Amino acid sequence: MRLNPVLAELGVYPIATIQHRARERRDAGLPLIDFSIGDPREPTPDFIPAALREAVPEISQYPTARGLAELRVAVAAYVSRRFGVDVDADTQIIPTSGSKEAIFNTPFAFVDRSAGDVVIYPTPGYPVYERGALFAGAEVHPVVLKDDFVLRAGDIPDDVWEQARLAWICSPHNPTGSVTQLADLEGLVAKARATDTLLLADECYVDVYEEDVLAEPPPSVLQVAGPGASGVLSYLSCSKRSGMTGYRSGAIVGDADAISALAQLRSTTGTASAEFVQSAAVAAWSDDVHAAERRGIFAEKRAIVRAAFDDLGYETVASHAGLYLWVKVPDDLAATDALLAEGVVVSPGRFFGPGGEGHIRLALVPTVDECAEAVDVIKSCLWEAP
Repeated sequence: MRLNPVLAELGVYPIATIQHRARERRDAGLPLIDFSIGDPREPTPDFIPAALREAVPEISQYPTARGLAELRVAVAAYVSRRFGVDVDADTQIIPTSGSKEAIFNTPFAFVDRSAGDVVIYPTPGYPVYERGALFAGAEVHPVVLKDDFVLRAGDIPDDVWEQARLAWICSPHNPTGSVTQLADLEGLVAKARATDTLLLADECYVDVYEEDVLAEPPPSVLQVAGPGASGVLSYLSCSKRSGMTGYRSGAIVGDADAISALAQLRSTTGTASAEFVQSAAVAAWSDDVHAAERRGIFAEKRAIVRAAFDDLGYETVASHAGLYLWVKVPDDLAATDALLAEGVVVSPGRFFGPGGEGHIRLALVPTVDECAEAVDVIKSCLWEAP
């Protein structure tokens, strides 16, 4: 069978190989604690599925790409509360079916495959930045991050900026949990505008952070973009903030012209969440208490697992925000194999691209009790300090 060359070249999604091995162990009835995929185990707060059930209609009809007005209003209110930024619910917001599809599909609205448009993205990073760009026909320019895993405008050569159509940033960063501060966001916005590059900020982890460590919550690019957010888009998600991974619900916020283009694309592809899911998202975006409670749970998990690596003498890098621990190890593949053999599943850093080698990522998705159970396995498998 003939395939799209991009699909053939990219091959299997890297983490799928780890998941396959984990499934084999689970199917064999062996114990398994899975830190590999960012899909938390805590129940979705009751009021969210209640809102969904109440909204299921007697007659099912197609949702629109623009989404429910009340959802856009709820997202705008959240952005105002969380970031102190006012956005127009009618023109600056579009709901999405989670953040992954939105990130993957965005280049199709903006890349001219005949013009040699470049898409910039950080590495290690979320593989979907590269995959969406390649399928849209763009040239890609991965930027290997420095030791603090923060992308700055100066890390990208001027000639690349001049060719770029899109530039992805991510804060809090997947896989490392680093946070980009306002001064660095300001530099990125200024450079992107100077080169007519659309700056795309993956901010789906912005409400997951350690309150007792960070002086301020992770900022948003919207805070430095100014009125209208010209040339800037923020990608938000209910998945981690509200425990709604299976609902597939998020939003893109920012430049009205870019939002209009995305609405046109999404109308063409018929990409939109069911309206009863959107009603659940209205409830989620309208409440901050549950997000704070979940933040506390993730902080508890992080402290338990980090302590194991601290005791062993392994360095945990960044990792004060987002859903992950990013740990420096001598050999990420060997550490992954050793832990998997004893029933603890992690992801080798190289799966997230160049610059990830020599690290492992642990997604804080097992329960608090499971995290405590994993500590003994981690210590027994990685007892020899680097």
